[in-house]
Amino acid sequence: QVQLVESGGGLVQPGDSLRLSCAASGSAFSAYAVAWFRQVPGKEREFVASISRTFVTTMFEDSLKGRFSISRDNAKNTVFLQMNSLQPEDTAVYSCAASLLGGSLESRYGYWGQGTQVTVSS
Repeated sequence: QVQLVESGGGLVQPGDSLRLSCAASGSAFSAYAVAWFRQVPGKEREFVASISRTFVTTMFEDSLKGRFSISRDNAKNTVFLQMNSLQPEDTAVYSCAASLLGGSLESRYGYWGQGTQVTVSS
């Protein structure tokens, strides 16, 4: 069992940065892959990035690769999503999820946090 809690969201202006945190409790966090997904009301949830238990990272879109990065600190049971040069289209609820399988498919993730709102607006 893994419990996940996101934090770090908020209201920022275009061009600003945010770092989201996903804090995990429970057993053997280092054995899990962790991913970030985001969802805009009325749209399907989309994969943003993942990091495997061996620290291999995957970013969904090329447009995010130069702006977003994912990292993990197993000593702190935390995964981070660093988001730079935020744009209004990045506005969404960001959720982290954990899986022993990993990958980018939502269905592979059985443990989810409650989500944190990120709003980018001038």
